[in-house]
Amino acid sequence: MGWAGKILRVNLTAGTIKSEPLNMDWAQKYLGSRGLGTKYLVEEIDPKVDPLSPDNKIIYATGPLTGTMASTGGRYTVITKGALTGAIACSNSGGFFGNELKNAGWDMIIVEGKAPAPVYLYVENGEARLLPADDLWGTSVWHTEEAIKAKHQDPQIRVSSIGLAGERGVKYACIVNDLHRAAGRSGVGTVMGSKNLKAVALRGTLGVKVRDFPAFLKAAEAGKAVLSGNAVTGQGLPTYGTQVLMNVINETGAMPTRNHRDVQFEGARAISAEAMAEKRPSDGKPNLVKNAACFGCTIACGRISQMDKTHFSVSNKPEYWGASGGLEYEAAWALGSNTGVDDLEALTYANFICNEQGFDPISFGATVSAAMELFETGAITTKETGGIEFRFGSAEALVKAAELTGKAEGFGVDLGLGSKRLCEKYGHPEFHMGVKGQEFPAYDSRGIQGMGLTYATSNRGACHLRSYTVASEILGIPEKTDPLATDGKPGLVKAFQDATAAFDAAGICIFTSFAWTLQDVAPQVDAAIEGGWSVERMVETGERIWNLERQFNLAAGFTAKDDTLPKRLLTEPAKTGPAKGLTNGLAKMLPEYYELRGWTPDGVPTNETLARLAL
Repeated sequence: MGWAGKILRVNLTAGTIKSEPLNMDWAQKYLGSRGLGTKYLVEEIDPKVDPLSPDNKIIYATGPLTGTMASTGGRYTVITKGALTGAIACSNSGGFFGNELKNAGWDMIIVEGKAPAPVYLYVENGEARLLPADDLWGTSVWHTEEAIKAKHQDPQIRVSSIGLAGERGVKYACIVNDLHRAAGRSGVGTVMGSKNLKAVALRGTLGVKVRDFPAFLKAAEAGKAVLSGNAVTGQGLPTYGTQVLMNVINETGAMPTRNHRDVQFEGARAISAEAMAEKRPSDGKPNLVKNAACFGCTIACGRISQMDKTHFSVSNKPEYWGASGGLEYEAAWALGSNTGVDDLEALTYANFICNEQGFDPISFGATVSAAMELFETGAITTKETGGIEFRFGSAEALVKAAELTGKAEGFGVDLGLGSKRLCEKYGHPEFHMGVKGQEFPAYDSRGIQGMGLTYATSNRGACHLRSYTVASEILGIPEKTDPLATDGKPGLVKAFQDATAAFDAAGICIFTSFAWTLQDVAPQVDAAIEGGWSVERMVETGERIWNLERQFNLAAGFTAKDDTLPKRLLTEPAKTGPAKGLTNGLAKMLPEYYELRGWTPDGVPTNETLARLAL
């Protein structure tokens, strides 16, 4: 119960599809989704494999709460070796695809090999087949989804696909479902493209059963009540989306600006949630049309936006005049503050292109930002950029960069490398702002110290969704800690990392953790599946997942030397705001973190830790 009990294994090289029973012993140790999918990947590939080799695999995984009545129970994850980083990659997405996979009767899809020609996988309940995708190859995510629905004459089909970015090797290409929801980071879409797999299309009507329905109903309803009564999940996110953070983080002095040269952006108000809701002088309409929810979600933080038709980016492009996925905080920051651009419509357009062609707006915006610093310091000129003046604050450069990167044309080929490879190519590796090859998200770790340790130790490269200490350091959830202090942060980071892994493995959205603790999640998991899932067991499972990911990365060639931050954050103090004069105190926090983890001073899990976690 709670599980479909089946895995769909697809070998693209041979063109074969077969059903396998889910390994329930592993499910009892790693729960599901991120945890269980990672276990399968670790067991089935060489960690040193080239991410774009046919020997790499890509796994779509659900959790025990996916497809159930649990709030936000629509999540799924894509697990592979990341094209951007070479590290373990696990990208989480919402929308309706995860629910459809579970309702089609499958817990996971494991894709291996490489198809000799473009294909897509079509799954209808317990049946699956590979179909030609020659007519879809070379088209966008938006076209692909609509074309597959039309081909099968079913508007209820759920599709996850890649656009031109994934086909043409942009290192941070995503897998997009429901037109604007994405497994977004680490280049999972690039891996999918390398396999000639254009899309996975699902239709599921089988339903999902739980172990103890009365107990599950009680726990799920109690959880929903907690979410609705919380100021963040019941009010802030529904009203403003994640963009509620734009002005908050800016005032805190932790807004990375112009490739992290500054920590506050003078144009933050113009690209904020408040600005999205205000009526434009040009047409009297706001950028924000409405909010939107994923399957089973009672928060509804999603944004749907519509552009100003007179804006230079779309004035002669009616295909972008309709409403589509609007700006989230991370995208607004990466495309805006980090590039110095305060043109809300230009940011919206660039975000539309990211959705349409399937590439990560965080890595893209950060790479454009690095390119702007390279340009302004003379390391590149209009000769390299194809005539584009890549200056901070240029909305025109941002718009053109999005168009070129989405199609991997011109200077977009260089931008598609990601900032690490771009900066190395042009002789300034120090301009890359990221960890393990993955670009930072929207929090400067001089102003939020715990995020520096979070970034440095994240298994998938710089990431806020592996340990969102912003909740504690800025929002006071579950308790307030000083964002400028390093004391206590190693324990805080470890606790967030382990809990987040458990949330992810359950198959629910991490945004619920603004209101929920594992005391809210464990009863839902326990009622859904066998095994006796207590809070303590959930915590231990999260810790086991974290150490499993660490083991993969160590075997792939990463070491403690990769648990670091760019020199800029460690040696150049913040210039303004509450953190003025501060750098990040990683050197103090990291040794204590290793000790709390039960790792050696070189960042390797000890035999005792591995034995305790049954690894």
